[in-house]
Amino acid sequence: MSISYQKTLKDDLKFKGIGLHSGVEVNLRIRPMKENSGIIFKRVDLNENNLIYANFKNVVEPILCTKLKNESGVSISTVEHLMAAFYGEGIDNALVEVDAQEIPIMDGSAVDFVDAIRSVGVEEQKEPKKFIKVLKKVEVKDGKKFISIEPLKQDLIIDFELIFNNPLIRTRRKEFKLSNDDLSAIYNSRTFCLYEDIDNIKKMGLAKGGSLDNAIVVQGDKILNDDGLRNRHEFVYHKILDCLGDIMLSGNRIFGHIKTSQGGHALTNKLLKKFFSDGSNWSYENSNNSEKQSQKSYGNPIAIGV
Repeated sequence: MSISYQKTLKDDLKFKGIGLHSGVEVNLRIRPMKENSGIIFKRVDLNENNLIYANFKNVVEPILCTKLKNESGVSISTVEHLMAAFYGEGIDNALVEVDAQEIPIMDGSAVDFVDAIRSVGVEEQKEPKKFIKVLKKVEVKDGKKFISIEPLKQDLIIDFELIFNNPLIRTRRKEFKLSNDDLSAIYNSRTFCLYEDIDNIKKMGLAKGGSLDNAIVVQGDKILNDDGLRNRHEFVYHKILDCLGDIMLSGNRIFGHIKTSQGGHALTNKLLKKFFSDGSNWSYENSNNSEKQSQKSYGNPIAIGV
């Protein structure tokens, strides 16, 4: 394994958009960070206790999005698309400043974040990356739903089966291999919902900012968006995008094979918690001379603060 170094952005990035669930206009700035910082969210609309670390331990109420909360109760929601962009583009260290409680949904995919990252460029840093190596299979089940992770040499595979009681979506399954497959279609795949579920979602206080501009809406066997699907696998590709973003909350990139049927944010978070709860499930593998060290040397993966 050749040495792979940590990366950050070459310059600041700015975005403005609507929060999918809050409906609030959001200003977002992403700043470069030093080595070993990890991904940190900062609520700039608050004056204190406003840092939230991108870590699976901080996930709360993962209903239709991934929400992080710090020890003071300050939260940030809908982080998964941005986190997937960071994973795919190799960003290890960044400060994400946001003036509201939610990351803007943009067009419902990760493509705006990815295009912006590529426009400013990525800076290679001096410290080597650390990777998480899966040592044995771990599985979580919830009725007919399940998600598992098992050993795989120096790669990440996500095998996702999507099952919907809908004549258009039905059952779809795709496997994505990070080292070989083009991420473009996954980055470009939007969030979606069924038309008949919208009222119930809104009664839950969610999707206040949802529209055909930032989500695919399916009614029976029809897509209500004028532009239709961006690719024929868009439904399951978006689920892979979500999974990739949630896996980024492990704090490091993972070498492993993930298999899931009817997975989602909550199930992925349960998997991470179970996986990291037992040190015999995993170890760190440094890209520096392929040095391997057990978790006992480092403790559980977690972002280092500013």
